Amino acid sequence: MSAPVQVVGIGADGWAGLGPAARTAIADARSLLGSPRQLGLVPAEATAADRHAWPSPLRDAYATTLPALADAGGLAVLASGDPMLHGVGATLADRLGPGRLRVHPHVSAFQLACARLGWAAATVELVSAVARPADVVATQLQPGRRLVAYVTGRDGAARLAAALRERAHGASTLVVAERLGAPDERVTRTTAAAFDGDADPLHLVAVEVRPDHAGVPLLPRTPGLPDEAYAHDGQLTKRDVRAITLAALAPVPHALLWDVGAGSGSVGIEWCRAEPTARTLGFEPDPVRAARARENARTLGVPDRVEIREGRAPDALAQAPAPDAVFVGGAVSVPGVLDAAWSALAPGGRLVANAVTVESEQAVIVARAAHGGRLVRIQLAHADAVGAFTAMRPALPITQWAVRKP
Repeated sequence: MSAPVQVVGIGADGWAGLGPAARTAIADARSLLGSPRQLGLVPAEATAADRHAWPSPLRDAYATTLPALADAGGLAVLASGDPMLHGVGATLADRLGPGRLRVHPHVSAFQLACARLGWAAATVELVSAVARPADVVATQLQPGRRLVAYVTGRDGAARLAAALRERAHGASTLVVAERLGAPDERVTRTTAAAFDGDADPLHLVAVEVRPDHAGVPLLPRTPGLPDEAYAHDGQLTKRDVRAITLAALAPVPHALLWDVGAGSGSVGIEWCRAEPTARTLGFEPDPVRAARARENARTLGVPDRVEIREGRAPDALAQAPAPDAVFVGGAVSVPGVLDAAWSALAPGGRLVANAVTVESEQAVIVARAAHGGRLVRIQLAHADAVGAFTAMRPALPITQWAVRKP
């Protein structure tokens, strides 16, 4: 059995805030690994361990420094707050195996923020914008939501405030909490519209979401966002059909969706908004549409989980990672596309194809005969003016094939 690696959470209060077990883990270590700031929180007399600062880039350290120190034995790794809450602990568990870790959690910055603000932690969303664009906050912009965002850099709060203002949520309450837990902690309450300054490098942001006016569109995380939420040229799965399609695709944790013929990217974007650990790989042959889909993903808060590749199916699918679900919208009748999608799916994977033309409908009928599944005719009508009166104007019917691979 390899020697255990001690993972010690430490807060801005430093050595004084550590419990007996955490202090012992550091005192007994032969090697101490952490950021320069964290290493500076451990007094020289507390341990005789050799001190190692994380090198940059971190991915190189995971491949070289970490295994070497871990295999030598006696390694203690310092982490901020709770190591398993958006911290290095989860990465170490993936790299070394959870059985090799002995984790000593500290109070997290998230817990401290909720305590300072009097917020029930179970009702507050935690968002990490660490090494991620501040745009990720867009998935949380529903009126009345409370969230805590982890950020990096002196301009972390300013970037988050700018993302709120861009989306017409400058009226949101913004609480900038600096050095929480330290004797010199500072908590500043303002609004996203008013804040545009720097903060201590060690800070987070708490937000009470409030739109600028009643006309700001509601963008829930449930599928079926308004069509106006997307920039598009007409190549868009419309709102009602999109909601039905996402229900059939069934977003689940860590699942990868292929969006074949992505168009504006709406289905893949809402797949990711519905499930915060899901990812989308979209395929779009038109470079203008591909760029538009990427911008829609940024605006709607999932820029780091939606990848759009420029290429035409089925050839573009050949080198792609295997999907857990596939949506075929714009290429249903292209020879080989449905076959390639079906072959790529693992057992239990879902495939949904929406057919509008006679040719694409024939393709899904043939595919259902081969693989089973469910055919549904989606017929919608919308109220529209007819002179001085109103009538229901039917949209083009959609034939949807939905199947789960056995």
